[in-house]
Amino acid sequence: MASHETTRLRLDISYDGTDFSGWARQPGRRTVCGEIEERLSAIVRTPVLLTVAGRTDAGVHASGQVAHVDVPTAALPDDPSRWVRRLARFLPRDVRVTGISVAPEHFDARFSAIRRHYEYRLTTAVYGAEPLRARDTVAWPKAVDLDAMHRASQSLLGLHDFAAFCKRREGATTVRELQRYDWTRKGDILTAYVSADAFCWSMVRSLVGAALAVGEGRRSVEWMTALLEERERAASVAVAPAHGLSLVRVDYPADEELAARNAATREMRGPITPGCCG
Repeated sequence: MASHETTRLRLDISYDGTDFSGWARQPGRRTVCGEIEERLSAIVRTPVLLTVAGRTDAGVHASGQVAHVDVPTAALPDDPSRWVRRLARFLPRDVRVTGISVAPEHFDARFSAIRRHYEYRLTTAVYGAEPLRARDTVAWPKAVDLDAMHRASQSLLGLHDFAAFCKRREGATTVRELQRYDWTRKGDILTAYVSADAFCWSMVRSLVGAALAVGEGRRSVEWMTALLEERERAASVAVAPAHGLSLVRVDYPADEELAARNAATREMRGPITPGCCG
């Protein structure tokens, strides 16, 4: 009788999102998940399904994406990392599996994560983005006040309802803990660093779009802070272009804390009481 025992693997993944319709599998569309599942299923000789830390939108990149997959134990080589080289031969060059390892007990790429880190890159150069970085750098040839953008961004840190910055998903909470949001400038290149326990749909790009409105002087720092009082998507917040955004890292707790983290993440966050959580 064939064994049905499976082993959970952790996959570390990098991709250029330009030519993908996002991470999530979609019938008739090219997606990151679809490409990897197809190739890995061929290696394992049975269909497999990936669970990802953060489902990126169309055009968004990743250098530190994480997923897990359960595969038949009997199909595994002694060293699962050998599949990295094998997948490199089969995958298109705009997506790479950079690491494969046996996941610790209770590991879940999505529910075990304690923090996601994104970077958003743009250039204020009058000629636009350098050709070699045009796929991950947004051309923004306008003067911006970086200090004002930084002050506005810092005012959003903490546990809040970010409904004004999120596209609504039925039944999904928009309460998040924004742990880092700051900006740096190196020559003409501006980079936003955004970290949170989790992000809702379009949140990072909306945060960037709002900060740019402040930086251009079209909106005030106080306007951006006041958006936290909104309980619906704010029409005044523009969503920044997708191709400037990259998921660069996902943090996980120590192995012995994974089960507790999974349980905590699955608990739906309740609404924020005004004034309770700065």
